[in-house]
Formats: sequence, C-alpha cells, structure tokens
Amino acid sequence: QVQLVESGGGLVQAGGSLRLSCAASGRAFSSIAMGWFRQAPGKEREFVASRNGANTYYADFVKGRFTISRDNAKNTMYLQMNSLKPEDTAVYYCAARVRGGSSYYTSSKDFAYWGQGTQVTVSS
Repeated sequence: QVQLVESGGGLVQAGGSLRLSCAASGRAFSSIAMGWFRQAPGKEREFVASRNGANTYYADFVKGRFTISRDNAKNTMYLQMNSLKPEDTAVYYCAARVRGGSSYYTSSKDFAYWGQGTQVTVSS
C-alpha cells in the first residue's frame, strides 16, 4: 500500500505560479512511479505529468509551463506550475504505482494509488 498526501493548492491570478507537493509513504520511494492528474468541474480526469525514475512525461497543454520533480530524501513529488491560466483551474490529484516495464505512464488506469486531491483556482 502507498499513502499519498497532497498540499500546495490555492487561489492564484493568471500568470502566477504554484507548487504542489505529494508526500508518499508505505513503500520505498524509489520503487514507485508517480504522476499528476486533474479534474475540472463537469470534465473527466485528465493526465498532467508523470515521472518514472528519471523519465518524465507531460501533457501537451502543460509543456513548458509545468515541471514534475521528486525529492527522494523527503519521499515527496512536486509539480511546479508556472504561467497559470484560468483553464488550469481544477482539482489536482497525485497518483502512484509500483514501477513496471514502461518508461512512463499517462493513463489513470495505470495508477493504483491516489491522493485526496487539492484545489487549484486561477482567476483571470
């Protein structure tokens, strides 16, 4: 089992920045791949970014604006979000899975463990 606790959401103006954190416990941090998804009201949950070891992968709509990173000493994954837009408003979810043979994971079905979500609101 992997437990995930997210933090760092909030309200920010368009063009601003936020950093989300996801603290993981229950399994060796190096053995898990992690990702970020988001869900806006009335929309399906969508992939944002993921990291499996040194491999990172981003949705096209966040490339150049968001950066996923991890601090193995703190068992924590981060999502640095810059140049935020109103359409980035959503609940952001941290996800994790035991590392497998793929270089990266982009589907919510790939991940077995989920955080509770943190709200990000970008005002225009």
